[in-house]
Amino acid sequence: MIQDILPDVLNNHFEPLQPEGGDRVILFREDRLLTRYDEAAEAFTFPSWADFRGDETVVYLFSVSGVHYFLVFESEALPEGYELLTLREMRGKPQRSNTAVMAAFTAWHLYQWYRTSRFCGACGTPTEFDSAERAMVCPKCGSKIYPRINPAVIVGVRNGDRLLLTRYREGYGHNAMIAGFTEIGETLEETVQREVMEEAGLKVKNITYYKSQPWGIAADVLMGFYCDVDGDDTIHRDDSELKYAAWVRREDIVLQPDSLSLTNEMMAKFKGGSKFGVCSS
Repeated sequence: MIQDILPDVLNNHFEPLQPEGGDRVILFREDRLLTRYDEAAEAFTFPSWADFRGDETVVYLFSVSGVHYFLVFESEALPEGYELLTLREMRGKPQRSNTAVMAAFTAWHLYQWYRTSRFCGACGTPTEFDSAERAMVCPKCGSKIYPRINPAVIVGVRNGDRLLLTRYREGYGHNAMIAGFTEIGETLEETVQREVMEEAGLKVKNITYYKSQPWGIAADVLMGFYCDVDGDDTIHRDDSELKYAAWVRREDIVLQPDSLSLTNEMMAKFKGGSKFGVCSS
């Protein structure tokens, strides 16, 4: 999955650092990221701080195996030899390591939060960077804004040797599974039940937690669950959300084109007949 970057290690602890020449820079223009792709190495690289003028507004993001990454908010001139790619374009390139795409997704998560947290929600005053922690602080009323992380579930609904596969009406076009955000006052298990009913019109039982993953492109932390259909297995698809929903035998499951997502790993587990791919009694 996207977070599987060993031997590299992501350290997301915030520090009030200032960039130095060899530190890496993340720069977005709208939804595009400045990067360079090496086809021979099947790897992305990001510009260094030495490639910039040095007077740009920056904030420390994280480190990867000791290499510091900083977010540059604006720059009049872009370094030569790099191009602006969407995260989807970046994800579509062959890569020998997940490190660059994990860094890009995580940086996008923080960039979007910084961009939408420029003003205090309580009094409207422009916010400032907090020097002690990852937060934006209001200099007038003292309110603090912390990074937003959206809890969401991915659900593998089993029906004997078949799995419920879906495809979204818009956006990502490959096979997926039931997914949705947790609502206020709701447990994760209740989210599973509600989302399956809303999107497929099915009741479920034997809800079992599998694994989680960060998904920075949507500011999510995804939590995967398997469960079994309970009773009538007739699918009543929510056409406003999905363009496809069907029970698919494990041998017929077509996986996603990359191994980055929790959804794909869960489909692969079922396809391969792991313990999570077996219906509970």
